Amino acid sequence: MNASSIKIRLMKADDFDAVVGIDAQLIQASRPEYYKMKFEKLFRSKDYLPASLVAEQEDGTVVGFVMGEIYMGEYGIFQEEATLDTIGVDPSYQHQGIGKQLMNEFMDHLRNVGVQKINTLVAWNNSKLIHFFSANQFSPSKTINLERSL
Repeated sequence: MNASSIKIRLMKADDFDAVVGIDAQLIQASRPEYYKMKFEKLFRSKDYLPASLVAEQEDGTVVGFVMGEIYMGEYGIFQEEATLDTIGVDPSYQHQGIGKQLMNEFMDHLRNVGVQKINTLVAWNNSKLIHFFSANQFSPSKTINLERSL
């Protein structure tokens, strides 16, 4: 299997089980409630434009996904920024260019609807993910995420 035989398309509600399954393999835990919330926002909210894609084999099997949001803003005023909050490629299909293909299609999709900046968060010690985003032209932002434990 190579990336050229993979088709990238907009995510559909029917992709829920595949997305949850891929994510569970990647983080070693199932998060269906998290994805239920994400899918409800994606497919039922009028305040967000679709910005989520899947990678599928020729037989329709979903092997990767990327999820993000383009917030419409207050009173329908378009914001020129989007977020990328979740990306995953089935471990059996990693290191074949599918993640890069998903990112390229995601960027093209966002560019075509007028987005000029994409934000994401990565744990500072997740070197693999930092390397992936760096290879896809992401760089540290000019803001610092601060937190306080209670």
